[in-house]
Amino acid sequence: MHSSLSSRPRQLIAALSLATTAGPAWADQVLPPPPELQSGYRSALQPVHASRHMAAAANPLASEAGRAMLRAGGSAIDAAIAMQMVLTLVEPQSSGIGGGAFILYWDGKRVQAFDGREAAPATATESLFLQADGTPMPFRAAQIGGRAVGVPGVLRALKLAHEQHGKLAWQDLFAPAIALAQKGFPVSERLHTLLAADPYVARSPSMARYFLGENGKPVPVGTLLRNPELAQTLARIAAQGPDAFYTGEVAEAIVAQVRGHANAGQLSLQDLSQYRAREREPVCGPYKLWRICGMPPPSSGGVAVLQTLGILEALQRASPHFDLAKLAPRATSSPAGLEPTPLAVHVIAEAERLAYADRAQYLADSDYVPVPVKALIDPAYLAGRAAQIGTYSMKRAGPGTPQGADLAMAPDRSPLRISTSHLSAVDDSGQALAMTTSVEAAFGAHLMVKGFLLNNHLTDFSFLPQEQGKPVANRVEPGKRPLSAMAPTLVFSRSSGELVASLGSPGGSQIIGYVNKALVGLLDWQLNPQQASNLPNFGSRNAGTEVEAGLTSPALIRQLAAWGHEVTPMTMTSGMQIIQRTGAGWSGGADPRREGAALGD
Repeated sequence: MHSSLSSRPRQLIAALSLATTAGPAWADQVLPPPPELQSGYRSALQPVHASRHMAAAANPLASEAGRAMLRAGGSAIDAAIAMQMVLTLVEPQSSGIGGGAFILYWDGKRVQAFDGREAAPATATESLFLQADGTPMPFRAAQIGGRAVGVPGVLRALKLAHEQHGKLAWQDLFAPAIALAQKGFPVSERLHTLLAADPYVARSPSMARYFLGENGKPVPVGTLLRNPELAQTLARIAAQGPDAFYTGEVAEAIVAQVRGHANAGQLSLQDLSQYRAREREPVCGPYKLWRICGMPPPSSGGVAVLQTLGILEALQRASPHFDLAKLAPRATSSPAGLEPTPLAVHVIAEAERLAYADRAQYLADSDYVPVPVKALIDPAYLAGRAAQIGTYSMKRAGPGTPQGADLAMAPDRSPLRISTSHLSAVDDSGQALAMTTSVEAAFGAHLMVKGFLLNNHLTDFSFLPQEQGKPVANRVEPGKRPLSAMAPTLVFSRSSGELVASLGSPGGSQIIGYVNKALVGLLDWQLNPQQASNLPNFGSRNAGTEVEAGLTSPALIRQLAAWGHEVTPMTMTSGMQIIQRTGAGWSGGADPRREGAALGD
């Protein structure tokens, strides 16, 4: 049994203050790799300030398109649509109209959650990713080709939100992306890096024709890359709405690619035409002086973030020694400029272990599986979970038993490898958006149709439908939406009710930890958005403790190891976008690990 922090705070503080030279146990860690490679760290970034509006996306060209819509009097959703269309062109490895998205929207009065997650075909079965001998397929064998392509949802979700909150005409929002696709955009270093590292690009005829030169290598950085086929597709959707994507020529081309590949999928024209985005109830809860809102299932992001924060607040209530506000990061000479204290990493990682254990056990598409959302974020339940955190790392947490939980399910043990993008926007009227969008693994299924890439999101289901005779909640079922870690987040003041921040990040199953880090940085440590983005990544997915290689000191690693953590320094390629309210308007920060930008007036 682990000693309780609530019952032994002084003993724990004394134990944690002991410095030892015990070494970390790295060798036995089996962790999923990051979904996208690193492509440098921009250490000179400064926060961007604006008085009226702001748009933040993973590529400056997308941010410029969003700002242009805001300057034209558009709403936050107008900016988001323009940014997503540009990202389809300039950041195809991460998101696009062939993928899905989760959108949180604040209209000044209420928060709404729009679910544009991909869905399994109507003919899909739970054996989709099983080999003949009943064992799960290797990830790459499942990913490449049509097998893992789910019904894309991002366009339906954007249209649903635009119908309620759009101020500019739908057609006008596509103009920046269409112009860039026709005239060409310069290939960025990040896009080039990911293309060069992906051996499957050359094996995809449609991708090879577009991304590779005559020498068979990726086109050089700075090359003007034109995509007239995408321009034509976007022009059709701009003029006719999403139906031009989900029916007719584009839909027929999607189905032909999916079903015609050697690793064929089951997607049908009927699957596409019947897909609908859904408006769901956001998951909101208190954290100290703030109210945090996130996405409900089929995303696990909102629940897991609120669980982590609730556990951390319970620790503070049990003992003021664990008030994160008193555990602010220290200045370092690393490119990040700051490093979290060992005790902060310890308690946050332990809280995340507990949240990830519950995530694996209970979270799935709530239209198919009863998910006890309210019970999972109940303060009394989280206080009980917090009491399990002790002097030394628990290494691996087990799931709790929230009220009303279905105990007949087995935990999902499959790792996620989502390749995503995040964008945030606030407009002149104070409406705000946080949207995380994805094609799953880098370059999705490696199927290019009409100028865009198709997702491989069905691999986010558990490959094994059951364990030890019990069904896994996140197993494949017809029409079901796979579990996600995406965590677009909106923060509000509990006293005034006003919006405090919009944020989110890509990063696969590490997204939850990235958002937790940024929230603690903004709220507890009072960092500005750029400092919160710069801060070294760390946390736990309930399989070891992860710290960001190159930005984490040996002293921090040694201290964590002394407390029983099995520490793995690793690449942690977050892509945080943050917009935060200030006294004079808004401040924005972009993750230095990618090429994003926040722009405003």
